[in-house]
Amino acid sequence: MEQLKELPAMKTPPVVSPQEWETARQQLLIKEKELTRARDALAAARRRMPWLAVEKQYQFDGPSGKASLLDLFEGRRQLVLYRAFFEPGVFGWPEHACRGCSLGADQIAHLTHLNARDTTLAFASRAPQKDIVRLKARMDWDMPWYTITDDFDKDFGVDEWHGHNMFIRDGDKVFRTYFINNRGDEAMGSTWSYLDMTALGRQEQWEDSPEGYPQTPPYKWWNWHDEYGAPSPDPRWVKVVDNAKEILHLDN
Repeated sequence: MEQLKELPAMKTPPVVSPQEWETARQQLLIKEKELTRARDALAAARRRMPWLAVEKQYQFDGPSGKASLLDLFEGRRQLVLYRAFFEPGVFGWPEHACRGCSLGADQIAHLTHLNARDTTLAFASRAPQKDIVRLKARMDWDMPWYTITDDFDKDFGVDEWHGHNMFIRDGDKVFRTYFINNRGDEAMGSTWSYLDMTALGRQEQWEDSPEGYPQTPPYKWWNWHDEYGAPSPDPRWVKVVDNAKEILHLDN
């Protein structure tokens, strides 16, 4: 059996009784709930951000050929577009994309849950499609990934650094609704982190959203990722949710 590596000496917290530990946890839980409420308030303010009309026509290369920015929505109402660095001149090329972008890609939740909220997640880089296809196969990634062919990256603040741009469409009109980069990208990957950055949010009734925004009962829309096409909500799941309302996170 391999011996554990000896760690350098460090000053550790005190070791306490179960009662003292629980008291300390409850004290910290107060602050955690404050942070949760602050995040919810920030997301509510984000849903009230003004929109910026995208007037310029952008063109990407995709697995099926040329694609416009509107095409990247795949028919859904919202688009989260991440600019990943995979191209000549980036460390790792041509075997790998940027290490940070790759770490982020490894954290992405199953995309069907985002799709169920009328939202598409896609990546974009300057690498040719043949290299993107090869990379996705090697790394076992399945997100849509397009090739930037014009000034999209420069126009949207991602020509020199990674970042997520949030878009919404009204028919054929596309609007930019939000943008995050730098350490803001670190928290991305979960279904909730993406939705909280969008103009429509999680689209659940507990959220503080402007009048008329799409909202459905919380939890009831959740499904197994291979059964979103089935009739929903399943009455058995509705019963589970109704019985559990008192202990779920909405009181936090």
